[in-house]
Amino acid sequence: MLVPLTRQKFEQIVPLIATGLQYKYYWGKFANFLQRLLISVVAIVVILLVRALFGLQFGPIIFVLGVISSLFWLWYPVFQASMRNLQCRRYKYSGFFRGRVLDWWITDHLIGKQETVNSKGELVIVENREKRINLEVGDDTGFTIEFEAPLRPSHKAIARGQIAEMVVMSNRPDLSSIEEFTDIYIPSRELWVSDYPYLRRDFFSEVGRRLREDRQERKPRRRQRRVEE
Repeated sequence: MLVPLTRQKFEQIVPLIATGLQYKYYWGKFANFLQRLLISVVAIVVILLVRALFGLQFGPIIFVLGVISSLFWLWYPVFQASMRNLQCRRYKYSGFFRGRVLDWWITDHLIGKQETVNSKGELVIVENREKRINLEVGDDTGFTIEFEAPLRPSHKAIARGQIAEMVVMSNRPDLSSIEEFTDIYIPSRELWVSDYPYLRRDFFSEVGRRLREDRQERKPRRRQRRVEE
């Protein structure tokens, strides 16, 4: 099932400004925080050196640059998430897709390599690998999507045949060509499968609930018409 979404509803579900989950995603690990903090310190030092060497008297400008630089570690994750949201919002049309989990499997991905030296003084390359879950989701029309995300303990509840919902995006009004899609929600388990959390989950859950209720209300009406005929 694919239901077109209005532009207003789409912009509610995929926000422009980063949500808390999106901010947390780009906040990263402690090493990422230290990297941003180092950039903030270096930027402040550069501004102070330039001001001292060239005797610049642009007080307000220097002050604004100093504030922006000193808080780089804090606001940069918001900027990263907002830019990623903007990439989705550039698509002109969107739809609410409901299908089923056709298949799932686990893969092992290489995410990085690290060189170290063992006790014998030999160079050893350590591979950092991550297990990921792969989902194949489709509907009765033959439309299928393959989705990949980091494996989580909660994914044990996923099974073939479960209803799966997501938002799809396209530049065609009839959504005949899907260009992008978001994270997946499995309502029967209240489970999200995602790498980057594109959606405002409260708004998306409400849209899905209303569509399920509308579909249930229509079923008795159809049966009644057949009896009358």
